Amino acid sequence: MPPASINEACGAATMDCGGQESPVLRWMNGVMTPVKRILATLSPYYRTVVMLMLVLAGCQTARPQRLVESSATKTSGDSTADHKGLRPRTIVPVSLEIDIEPTQARVPEPDTADLTASGLSVIETLPDLEARALSENPTLRRMQQEAAAAWDKTRYIATLPDPSVGSTFFVPPMNFEPDRQVADLQLMQMIPWLGRLKAEAQRACFEALVAENMYHAERLRVVGDLRATWFKYYVLNKQIETTLADQSQLESLIKTANARVATGDAQPGDVLMATLELTSLQEQLISYRQQIVATNAELNRLLGRDAAIAIQPPSEIAPEFPDWDHGLLKAVALESQPEVAAARLRTAATRWGVEVARLQRRPDLTFGVGWVFMDAPGATMNDAGRDSLTLGVSTTLPLSRSKYEAMLSQATRENHAAHASVDEIVARLDAQLRDLWEQARASHETVQLYERSILPQARQTFDADLQALTNSSVTFDRVIRDYRTVLNLGLGYHRALGQQAITLARIRQTVGTDLVVVSPALLPPSAEP
Repeated sequence: MPPASINEACGAATMDCGGQESPVLRWMNGVMTPVKRILATLSPYYRTVVMLMLVLAGCQTARPQRLVESSATKTSGDSTADHKGLRPRTIVPVSLEIDIEPTQARVPEPDTADLTASGLSVIETLPDLEARALSENPTLRRMQQEAAAAWDKTRYIATLPDPSVGSTFFVPPMNFEPDRQVADLQLMQMIPWLGRLKAEAQRACFEALVAENMYHAERLRVVGDLRATWFKYYVLNKQIETTLADQSQLESLIKTANARVATGDAQPGDVLMATLELTSLQEQLISYRQQIVATNAELNRLLGRDAAIAIQPPSEIAPEFPDWDHGLLKAVALESQPEVAAARLRTAATRWGVEVARLQRRPDLTFGVGWVFMDAPGATMNDAGRDSLTLGVSTTLPLSRSKYEAMLSQATRENHAAHASVDEIVARLDAQLRDLWEQARASHETVQLYERSILPQARQTFDADLQALTNSSVTFDRVIRDYRTVLNLGLGYHRALGQQAITLARIRQTVGTDLVVVSPALLPPSAEP
């Protein structure tokens, strides 16, 4: 190859395929002059091979990386379809799980600025809020991507490492009379112990299943928190409504007291007592309204949107009480709770981790093949300057026994810890379900007691004393006490009703599914021991 052609080839090699100079080959420009001299000493065939290698190196070094859409945008359902051959079907709660694709158009959000300025409320039902929370909650979106990333790991964890290629140029060439070695090219591939690769793949699959079930558990937690906050929102709204209604009635009593003072049938202290009670109601209203704002903000946080958006509180909740028992709830939880499934899968993953640690003692092999470029300028022998092919193999030497024993001990202890975590979660769910069920029974009995006897009797007492006040048969302070009793009992009824709904929502969250409510059965205190 003439010097002009060499210069053109070297210039082409310093440019990438997109017409821009490669960063690595810019450095090579500084040493290109001695390279040109070496190339001039080679035969035309070897110069062509070296030029081709330089051109390919320039194109590969500066080639822009192709943007590949990550499969992490798939939902857990898509991951299930992609890995049917690797894992069993996961546990999916019944109605707490609402299938929403993150790639679909999200639920349109209301204009926060307009709603805040106008003071309007967003009218949404509880199922609407659940659907929005499952699609917009940032914690769920994060855990969904983490689960998808764990499944992506299973696609490459069992593959072989990338092969390596290298070349060596001898400047000046290494002389072996009558030959001389000009350069060599090596291609090497490391082969790990195949059993260890398979064990790592199994562990990665189980870890991906753990991440997916933890995502399902987080969905349950978000829905449970949303329902509990929604029922708390109802209680606060009813407390404000009850307080405002009693405030109007108290103002009527104050007018009655002023009229009685004017006629001499009552003392001025009665008016002062009623006024003090009215001020106390105003204080309660301030506290309730502050809690309303905080609860509204908590709902918006779970929905993943601006805290200033006002949400219309529910007007009523169903006072249903299902015919469950602790044994049924525990059996369903052990079958359907994703936390239990995640703990069991984590145990399987750590068991494969023990196998990986045991196989760390096995050596890794590296196979190599090389091509030695030779020439023999001026040689008279026929086979002088023939290129050579080299074959090689190398292995690792696991000599440190204490290191591999420590690896195995660490993996074994992690497996034992995973087994203990299963027992821990089962015991916690058992105690939690027992506590929640007793709370639900107590709340239901309290609601029934309010509806059947407490509230009717308190209203009858207040109406009777109010009627007797017109005949001066009772004192005004007794009427105020009756009024205060009716107010407190009314607030207590709504708190008990809300607590019953909150407890049932927590039970559904704990068992991992929405148990079907059969015909609501009234459960008196004597029905169970």
